[in-house]
Amino acid sequence: MFDYYTAIILMSWMELGVLSILVYENNRIKKRDKALFYCAYLLIAISALAELIGLKLNGNMSVPSWVIVVVKSFDYVLTPLAGGAVIAQIKIRNKWTNALLGILCFNTLFQIISVFTGWMTVIDDKNCYSHGPLYFIYMIVYILILAIVIIQFFIYGQSFSKSNRISINAILLFIFTGIGLQEYFGGEIRTAYLAITLGATLLFIHYTEYSQIKSDDRIQEQKVLITTDVLTGVGSRYAYVKQMKKYESADLIPKDFVTILLDINGLKRTNDDFGHDAGDELICAAANCINSVFADKGSVYRIGGDEFVVFTEMSSSETRKALKKLDKEAAEWRGSKDNRLSISSGFATAVDNPGLTCEELCRLADEEMYEAKDEYYRKNKIERRR
Repeated sequence: MFDYYTAIILMSWMELGVLSILVYENNRIKKRDKALFYCAYLLIAISALAELIGLKLNGNMSVPSWVIVVVKSFDYVLTPLAGGAVIAQIKIRNKWTNALLGILCFNTLFQIISVFTGWMTVIDDKNCYSHGPLYFIYMIVYILILAIVIIQFFIYGQSFSKSNRISINAILLFIFTGIGLQEYFGGEIRTAYLAITLGATLLFIHYTEYSQIKSDDRIQEQKVLITTDVLTGVGSRYAYVKQMKKYESADLIPKDFVTILLDINGLKRTNDDFGHDAGDELICAAANCINSVFADKGSVYRIGGDEFVVFTEMSSSETRKALKKLDKEAAEWRGSKDNRLSISSGFATAVDNPGLTCEELCRLADEEMYEAKDEYYRKNKIERRR
């Protein structure tokens, strides 16, 4: 007879089938993880079938009593396994996972023995089943599994932000409400497998959302790595080129736009005299000094070994004032191996050079910077090759 609960189980199976298709179509899920989802859904479906068959056979005089006992034993084995299947979807491996496996193995062995001893199921003369004398052991197993599910969900939720934890706890509450309604009221209130199936659906939605969040985080981390210079922490050459493309037309350049080119004086001498660690220290010191002056006014990039670029918006007088402050900070710097830090600079403003692109402004600033660099070496009577 096709009744309401049979229809519910049928719809649950169809939902599990749709879930399996969604898992199959999701390219972000690894094959190994997909197999885990498939197994979980199959186990839930078989567990629901065992419960349905047990209900259908109850009181059926045409069926041998031992068949009902075997079917109920399957039900009592598979129902806790369905709880394990829910845990399998969140992919946590810890001591609680081992405890869950141990309890499931014990329950399976206990149910097999109960088929022959009547510990779990008693059949009366009308072929109706009732709980056996050791049914309480099964209830203890059931409660322990539910407790482990709660613990694992709690641990799982710690990897999410607060908003994500609210949703995962809501899913857990939903599943346990369905199970609790059936266990408390019994009879026609058969909501456990409906809750488990819908819970599996919600978990899949949560999993795909979390996977997308992690994917976005990885992309953001990679973006930071690409756009940040590893040694100094300022913008990388990639970030510099990307920013240049935004100003490839003169019409796109802000009115007060300024490009500043900077280069460390005497880096080769520091490398030769004190080693490359001292040279790296000098590069980092220069980046810190440049950042302290310009970070709140614009963007700083390292485009070569000791070359830096600043894109900012200020007047010529403000730029000269900022560069004087930079010279002062560089002169006051003291390192662990070398105390000499000098930075040559040159700049070009969009106001003084209308119609030029960002690249052309950088070229002008670069020429001015090299003139300052030549002046530094002449003034200090240093051979440029050193």
